[in-house]
Amino acid sequence: MPSKPYCYEYPRPAVTVDLVVFAHQAGTLVALMVRRGRDPFAGSWAIPGGFLDIDEEVEAGARRELREETGLDLSVPIAFLGVFGAPGRDPRGRTISLVHVAYLPGEPPEVTGGDDASEAAWRPVRLDDPATPLAFDHDQILRKGTDWLDGQGESNRVTNFTP
Repeated sequence: MPSKPYCYEYPRPAVTVDLVVFAHQAGTLVALMVRRGRDPFAGSWAIPGGFLDIDEEVEAGARRELREETGLDLSVPIAFLGVFGAPGRDPRGRTISLVHVAYLPGEPPEVTGGDDASEAAWRPVRLDDPATPLAFDHDQILRKGTDWLDGQGESNRVTNFTP
């Protein structure tokens, strides 16, 4: 009989990686979102992401999750956006997300849901939209992403964008 795996006296949090991708489509700021295919939050929209593999670099994990869930393999640089780790943000247990962000110039490419995402789509960015609540704390992540985008220069400005 195999021995029981070692368990630490104190629980450890899980680590996830998310990647917010922005673009402009027909003059509207859009973000790449996935519809969750499983609980928690099955059917809700979320930022692409998932659990970091034990032997994986953080940025590589974010790019992998994006590719698995949307089919998009980014060729543009990504930036580190921040750490999101409030207790209770994930009903499965203590989970800390390391979040990255990117902006795609030009028309966004087609995407398709894969892995545990039932759908992927470029969705207009509407902060605080009660009609479309996001899974987990992804509304806060999206808000911080738009702040990042605002700081990237006039060509990408969210608040003053005109086509």
